Amino acid sequence: MFSKFRSLIFKFDPEVAHNLAIKSLKLNLTPNLFDENKDNPMFKSSLFGREIDNPIGIAAGFDKNAEVYNSLFKLGFGFVEVGTVTPIQQYGNTKPRVFRLVEDQALINRLGFNNLGAENISSRIRSNPSKGLLGINIGPNKDSKDRLCDYLIGLKSFYHLADYITINISSPNTENLRNFHDETKLDALINSIKEEKDKLKSKIPIVVKISPDISEAQTELISDILLKHNVSAIIVSNTTASNRENLKDITKHQKGGLSGKPLEIISNQLISKFYKLLKGKIQIIGVGGVDSGESAYKKFLAGASFVQLYTGMVFQGPSIVIKIKKELKEILINQGVKNFKEIIGKNQHN
Repeated sequence: MFSKFRSLIFKFDPEVAHNLAIKSLKLNLTPNLFDENKDNPMFKSSLFGREIDNPIGIAAGFDKNAEVYNSLFKLGFGFVEVGTVTPIQQYGNTKPRVFRLVEDQALINRLGFNNLGAENISSRIRSNPSKGLLGINIGPNKDSKDRLCDYLIGLKSFYHLADYITINISSPNTENLRNFHDETKLDALINSIKEEKDKLKSKIPIVVKISPDISEAQTELISDILLKHNVSAIIVSNTTASNRENLKDITKHQKGGLSGKPLEIISNQLISKFYKLLKGKIQIIGVGGVDSGESAYKKFLAGASFVQLYTGMVFQGPSIVIKIKKELKEILINQGVKNFKEIIGKNQHN
């Protein structure tokens, strides 16, 4: 069905097309999708102590301003992450700032945390309670004098509204944000978050979203810090600022973060490394190139307990979760698997 509309949608600028998608979800203009696997026990799981129907979430970046999270649950997502939200409303980088790489099934974006700000978004969520497991992704304002303080403002704004909070330290589109991958800075940030949580008497799960562009040594240091502070989960990974060599599309040299199919292998390799280092003590949410049952299957084999997608939906439309579950079910049945959790990290045990 979506393939008929895709050529028309792709005539629009990617950001305009995205805004149209948000509007159609707000107005309930998406088709009613039949999902034969809606209650299939094969996909049942629990994230942060809460039962979910399936382990497929939508990544932050799609619903930046928390406008359509309940519509996304209707499309079949097991959990939804909104944002990135900054303390103060900001426009982001100059347009054009999103590029489709159709030949590569990828996007490049340099949006720069465009959002309506913590106050507007928290009031929006208060007036529209979530019908499923909702994560809120927070980050600092571009011109902030104290980025660590911005994360604390994000925590204070959303700890009572979210099921988990993601600390975004990995967007390549906010200058020097990735400095938080530094051992000392990351340690100080997570420690401050923990102290603020104690002050708020909150048990909100904290998730850290990391960059794929990190070294072996950084992977080990980050793992040590996450284990030291007993962080709830890690998202592996954000978009990549490099890895353009094998792309075919002429827009491949646009500045920004690359997402979609070209990120799949890079992300899976990094998931595998973190799985070995974290030893099952911290859950992994795998992101990058998820667009089919097979791609989700590979993420689980590498060690992810959950997956998220965004770019896959741009290319395949709103029925993508139903498609992934149908394909994944066939793979699992062929393997004699009763629940997907049985295969998590299986690649590591061979």
